[in-house]
Amino acid sequence: MTPTDTSVADPDTAFYTPPELDQHHRPGHVLRLRPAPNLTGTGQSWQLLYSSRDSEGQLIAVSGTVMAPASAGDLGGSVLVYQPSFHGLGGTCAPSQLLVAGAEPDSAQIRAALARGFTVAVVDGEGLGVIGCGPHTFLAGRAAGQVMLDLGRAARRIPALEAAEAPIVLWGYGDGGRAAVSAGILQPSYAPDLDLRGIAAGAVVTDPGKILQSLNQGTWAGLGFAALIGLSRAHRHLPLHHVFTEETRRLLADAEASNRVELCERYRHPLGVWCERPDPWNDPIWRVVLAHELLSTTPAPAAPLHIYHGDADAIVPITMGRSLFHDYRAHGAHVDWHEYQADHFRTARAATTHVLARLADDLTHPAPT
Repeated sequence: MTPTDTSVADPDTAFYTPPELDQHHRPGHVLRLRPAPNLTGTGQSWQLLYSSRDSEGQLIAVSGTVMAPASAGDLGGSVLVYQPSFHGLGGTCAPSQLLVAGAEPDSAQIRAALARGFTVAVVDGEGLGVIGCGPHTFLAGRAAGQVMLDLGRAARRIPALEAAEAPIVLWGYGDGGRAAVSAGILQPSYAPDLDLRGIAAGAVVTDPGKILQSLNQGTWAGLGFAALIGLSRAHRHLPLHHVFTEETRRLLADAEASNRVELCERYRHPLGVWCERPDPWNDPIWRVVLAHELLSTTPAPAAPLHIYHGDADAIVPITMGRSLFHDYRAHGAHVDWHEYQADHFRTARAATTHVLARLADDLTHPAPT
């Protein structure tokens, strides 16, 4: 999956400019498709625009990448939908752009899945890639889950893949793990046409309000600022920008076009520096939004769920993962737990082999009914 040309990714205005959507478009329809340039180490690969729905149920255009393995082996072209970890709020940090530039942070996980024989569909996420639709709706659970499921639908509609009936598995880490669990919860009602066999979710963000508090005084405070911006975009029908100071509102355009590194460097101060109050999570309107974004434990995903977490994670507290596992087990879900003696980033890498083995095993069993 190493590009032959490592020049900076061209966002390609014509391709990433979304078409107008109307009532004839359904979630998961392929809107635009082209071969992914410069990718090696795969079989055929494509960049695509496809239709999905946002947090309010409105049709949106989103982008992604679908890569076939050089050899499917015993997996027979099964589709793994992968949600990368948080890359940023805007600019050219969409995975579909970074993959062709040779700069995708999660490329090791993607390469491993391809080597195992999965067809890998990599999600950009709402507000990344597609022009004029940002910023990225960071931590908006429902939208992220729908976008994952609809990429699974879109991948199965690529004629050259011959994957119309292919089973699907989901994988994500951090906010990607949150997206994968959300997708699993939504699938029986939102995408019953998908043959979903299993879900792997690491460092799952279950409670954005608690994440805002836990990140507020540390190295990763900029992620809390990004979460406020992303959730403001997801719930744009509500007046959420009132929580920012007037000076901060003048900085939002810059933040909305920034990647993760830039956000963590430029906005590393506690939220009280950027907001009218030191605890924006306690603002009355924000409390409603954050309560709405709590990851539901009822219903639990019907598909087998593999949750994992590092015990030294300084970004997503391991208590979130442990609580999610115990809650789902108490509700009778098919769920297991794996704990690593590692921090957030080392766990993401260390879990890869185990995750792919579990998802491959899920494919040997029929979808739950």
